[in-house]
Amino acid sequence: MNKSNSIYHNVPINASVEKVFKAISAPEELEKWWPQKCIGIPELGAVYNFYFGEAYNWYGEVIEYKENVSFYIKMTKSDKDWNPTTFGFDLQMKGGETYLQFFHKDWPEINTHFKHSSFCWAMLLNGLKNYLEKGIIIPFSKRE
Repeated sequence: MNKSNSIYHNVPINASVEKVFKAISAPEELEKWWPQKCIGIPELGAVYNFYFGEAYNWYGEVIEYKENVSFYIKMTKSDKDWNPTTFGFDLQMKGGETYLQFFHKDWPEINTHFKHSSFCWAMLLNGLKNYLEKGIIIPFSKRE
């Protein structure tokens, strides 16, 4: 496994660090921009269920939780490409905006799924930005 296969995105968001952190860690907020349904408790060691439909009922464990600073999930039950991966968010204030640094690392290979996921994360993070800045919620069926 090549641990260097990673996705990175940086997104400036015109919202408070507290608001952004809640949107990336609270299940009811995640549902507004990423999974169809989400269950979990934002705390270290908690298990999150990310439900995208019957074939995509995935789980991950919170491996880093620093309120208003960082939130990382290690996938534990998903598909063969996502299972060895970890994704996360680091936040900091820069010039009055929250600067979100996203990663999704430890992909086993750079294949079609990796490339599609990179594109989807870019679209989803743009959806997160639009949700926080403008209150726009894209229906789940129209999310990438």
